[in-house]
Amino acid sequence: MPRVPVLDETALTAEQRRVYAVIASGPRGGVRGPLRVWLHSPELADKAQALGAFCRYATSLPARLSELAIIATGAHWRAGYEWTAHAPAAIEAGVDPATVECIRLGAAPQLEKADEAAVYAFARELLQTRKVSEATFARTVELLGHAAVVELVGIIGYYCLVCLTLNAFEVPLPPGAPDPFATGG
Repeated sequence: MPRVPVLDETALTAEQRRVYAVIASGPRGGVRGPLRVWLHSPELADKAQALGAFCRYATSLPARLSELAIIATGAHWRAGYEWTAHAPAAIEAGVDPATVECIRLGAAPQLEKADEAAVYAFARELLQTRKVSEATFARTVELLGHAAVVELVGIIGYYCLVCLTLNAFEVPLPPGAPDPFATGG
């Protein structure tokens, strides 16, 4: 059961309605998960959804690498809602299903592609140790460039906010979705 009430769409304030309309009209296809929680603070919701839209749809990283960073973040926080949304998106974007399963279980995947190995190492180091080694940083910059590494940190940071919101407010999984972290991981 979520810790904040699900807002009645017919009883939103004018500012909540404005933000709701912005989110609903975008590429997300609806107002779900953390976005519904954030609507309790429409100014936060507005700014967070704009950052999220950039991080998800407009960085220089290909979707395959963005989704890899997102699922690494979701698995780190064991955020089932996030995982349920992004594990299929990662596979659709070209991340090997075996890699996705390794990440869900908390195991180190065997990544053949150098850019995937760099993104995964960068995300894991940053999430686990709160910093990135010089070797990992240099390798990631060499493969992706400075702008993409800045965007990678933005993706990881934004999805930390998403996962923290989901976990703090106990946002339930979509109906019928099994908890991906109930066993393993």
